[in-house]
Amino acid sequence: MTIRQFLNILWSRRWILLSVLTITSSLTLLVNVRMAKQYVATTALVVDQRGIDQITGLTVPVQLLAGYMATQSEVIASPNVARKVVEKLKLDESPVFLDKLAKNPNNLVNPKDQVAGLLLPNLDVKPSRESSLIQISFTFTDPQIAAQIANAFADAYVQTSIELRAQPAKANADWFDSQLGMLRERLAAAQSVLSNYQQQHGIVVSDDRIDIENTRLAELSRQLVESQAKTNELLSRKELLNNMGKNGGSSDSLQEVLNSALIQSLKSDAARAEANFAELSKRLDTNHPQYQQAEAEVNSLHQQIQSEVKRVLNSINSGTSSSKQRDALLASSLAAQKAKVLELKQQHDEISVLSHEVENAQKAYDSAMQRSVQTHMESEVNQTNISILNPALPPQNASKPKVLLNLVISLFLGGLLGVMISLVTELLDRRVRSAQDMTDLVGIPVFAVVGQKNPNLSRLF
Repeated sequence: MTIRQFLNILWSRRWILLSVLTITSSLTLLVNVRMAKQYVATTALVVDQRGIDQITGLTVPVQLLAGYMATQSEVIASPNVARKVVEKLKLDESPVFLDKLAKNPNNLVNPKDQVAGLLLPNLDVKPSRESSLIQISFTFTDPQIAAQIANAFADAYVQTSIELRAQPAKANADWFDSQLGMLRERLAAAQSVLSNYQQQHGIVVSDDRIDIENTRLAELSRQLVESQAKTNELLSRKELLNNMGKNGGSSDSLQEVLNSALIQSLKSDAARAEANFAELSKRLDTNHPQYQQAEAEVNSLHQQIQSEVKRVLNSINSGTSSSKQRDALLASSLAAQKAKVLELKQQHDEISVLSHEVENAQKAYDSAMQRSVQTHMESEVNQTNISILNPALPPQNASKPKVLLNLVISLFLGGLLGVMISLVTELLDRRVRSAQDMTDLVGIPVFAVVGQKNPNLSRLF
């Protein structure tokens, strides 16, 4: 079918097309006139997405903010918010909604929930993709009621947002309160164990005491080393003295003898007495009193020297014994001091463990106390990050029905329907509309057309 043939068909069936257009447009106008007018009231909200909690100071991850607006939109359109709107405006007592409930009674559902269910289909929530704005629109037949319900949804959403934040915080605060008692008992028990241990062992400041005892241990160790060195020296001298006695050597070469001022003085006196005695022995007889006196003096001095040397040698032996006793005493004291230091270190380790337990218990209690105070503050918060930017006002013009748009649509659809009916009618009652139709149907070329306006020539047979 060519365009010319299509236009010929439409022109021939124009009355059908006009009839369909007239009927569809008339029905559309009638329906729009009889349809109740719908008014749309819109309120705008601003949701702060800075991502910083005003109480905790924590920063919300930026990637979570993308779905935040969608979540808030779902909260606004939730039955919980709708029920708050019903309770605030007392819509369950409104005659308008009571009539709607009477048409669809449901005794199993609370009337407030039924009215809330009637509100949600007329609610439209549009979050902005590039900003923090949320638009709440409500459609109703009364512009005043539409504006009231839109504003009520905004207020209910703000209240619900506060509740959603406060309720978990209240539950957390109650849990922290129960934990604080247990943590407080644990801290008191740890402090009591540490205090009792310190009292039992008489420890005030364990670190200072360990330092003092370590100093004493080092001093005893030093004294023992010095005493043992002195003992070894005395033993070596004693051994030298014994060897000299066995070999018949003279003790005059001993260092103690050489260092003795008394012995050296006696030797000097003996040397002078011997010199005097040698001189007298040349001049006097052995029976002479001076000779005998000089001899007695020399013998006395030699006896004193021997006595003093013997005393020095005896002092070496007694010094060796005393030094050994001192070594034993110092070794015993050193062992006792070592045991005492080890015991103090063990006590210090035990106190360190107990102190760490006290510190850990204190940290746990302080942390729980801080979180408890924070959760209590969060549970009592009455502020939110939501602000009403533009409250809804009663609309002046109805949003529905849109008569002009509906009429244009009806004309388009009516024209399309008229064309389809015309084509179907043409298929059921096919006619020759032009010479081209004759050629297509019969297959014979048309040489001339006579009487185009004669209606008898318009039929095929």
